[in-house]
Amino acid sequence: MKALEAQGLQTYYGKSHILDSVTLEVGEGEVVALLGRNGAGKTTTLRSIVGLTPPRLGSVRIFGEAVTGWPPYRIAALGVGYVPEGRRIFGNLTLDENLLVPVARPGPWTIERVYQLFPRLSERRENKGRQLSGGEQEMLAIARALLLNPRLLLLDEPSQGLAPLIVQDVFKIIGAMRAEGISVLLVEQNVRAAVAVADRAYVLDDGRIVYEGAAAALGADEARVRTLAGASAEKWEAVD
Repeated sequence: MKALEAQGLQTYYGKSHILDSVTLEVGEGEVVALLGRNGAGKTTTLRSIVGLTPPRLGSVRIFGEAVTGWPPYRIAALGVGYVPEGRRIFGNLTLDENLLVPVARPGPWTIERVYQLFPRLSERRENKGRQLSGGEQEMLAIARALLLNPRLLLLDEPSQGLAPLIVQDVFKIIGAMRAEGISVLLVEQNVRAAVAVADRAYVLDDGRIVYEGAAAALGADEARVRTLAGASAEKWEAVD
């Protein structure tokens, strides 16, 4: 069974046609990267999957369940976590209080286990959200999603605005999620980081899928990385 199957998504904002027949899938326990330039439709794809911007045409199945047209809360209840671009943490709440916001689902991920995965957060648990660095805020956003004990996690630009060393920490955490059996759909501008951790990759260009294949094969094709992904192509140390 696939964790996610999206078929022929046609999504609009008003009269603007954003996604044009987008089809992708994520296997159980698989990390899949969705790459592309700014404005290609990556965030809209995630929003279409979780019901925030429902597609006009096409279908979405999550763990075999047809969820097209469902409201986001019903989709989340299937075990879907979503970490949006910009983190969306509560600046006036402490780190501890931020972690109490989601209604936890039964499973292995608890607040104490999250602190074991993110020891930096444990050290800052009494700090307000606005006092955290960008990297700490991203870790908090991921930690909050893990407390839902998701089977499928959608991450939108987790490395955005982060220092290189923090980016490596974040992507090691994504690798740890795969080891836990969590399926991940990763939207990312940093191609090198994404293909180092992903099993497969898709590239979006102007709302259409223009590449689908093994992430390692994409990462090895420097010309295709530059031409199709249009994103960062600096050297990247492989994630363990």
